[in-house]
Amino acid sequence: MSTLPRRRLGTTDLEISQLSLGSWHTYDRMDFADAVAMIRTAVAAGVNLFDVGVYSVPGMTPVFTDVIWSALMRASGIPREEYLVSAKLWLEGFGENGFGPQLDNAFLRGGFDVADLVILGDIRRDDIVLEDLVEDLAALRSAGKIRAWGVNNWSATNIRRLQEIAAERGVDGPAIAQLKYSIGRRSIPDGAPFAALFADGFTMQSSDVLEGGLLAGSTTGREIGRDPGGVQERIKANAAAVAEVAAGLGTSAARLAVAFTLTHPANITTLFGATKQSQLEDNLAAVELVEKVGAQQLRELVEPFWVDRDVVNPEGP
Repeated sequence: MSTLPRRRLGTTDLEISQLSLGSWHTYDRMDFADAVAMIRTAVAAGVNLFDVGVYSVPGMTPVFTDVIWSALMRASGIPREEYLVSAKLWLEGFGENGFGPQLDNAFLRGGFDVADLVILGDIRRDDIVLEDLVEDLAALRSAGKIRAWGVNNWSATNIRRLQEIAAERGVDGPAIAQLKYSIGRRSIPDGAPFAALFADGFTMQSSDVLEGGLLAGSTTGREIGRDPGGVQERIKANAAAVAEVAAGLGTSAARLAVAFTLTHPANITTLFGATKQSQLEDNLAAVELVEKVGAQQLRELVEPFWVDRDVVNPEGP
């Protein structure tokens, strides 16, 4: 029976679990049988959203975590109607045929034929026409290939413009932003520009919540993509103090870090990766930690560790 709360994705009919599982640097580091068991445990606990990206491009070392995820889901025996899939679409691959070829490749590798949600990657090109993106995504939704879409680490201004374009054309706009949000990185999701978006019903998925493992006790960490403001070393330096606060609550640093993200009112789901059953169970218990301690007190306890305050523009990249 489901124990995780679910929240509606914007104005869509999708109900998303408060915690979601990611695939980056995950399943290709696990024993297959252990991964199947972990997936089954997650779904039994109420997790219904899997973020499955294709992280391999020509010229780079092949990555197969999404292909392994496909095999895991088959082996788990969990019916497709019991979970949602979020796929990544990269602007670098957006061409004259739109996102279609890229999405078809994700379907092929991931073993699914409908993406419940697609998330557009960071803007790293200066020739992107936002109108083209909105129209292409509307066509994919009309064709039944996607059900909703959002963006990853976009500025509030660009998101607002996407909404305006979609309204002008009478199609669905972005429903969610995947944003870096953690005890250390708060300036963008907690800032005024995004607060205005959230007030209008826009939603958020927290990502990079453990800072590549640094907030869970790792001494080396893993790749997290960009390091806005160059603050990762300061987050690493605070890790021991975060662990002390967690110990004072009788919990782990990782659970505290996940719980913090659940206190944001616009955050409908927090994305995390786990490579051990114990990690999964620890993160799942973050929901209970918020209920036990209270959102306001949790936020006050970790306030000293907010290191990107006045460093990163709250408008976003």
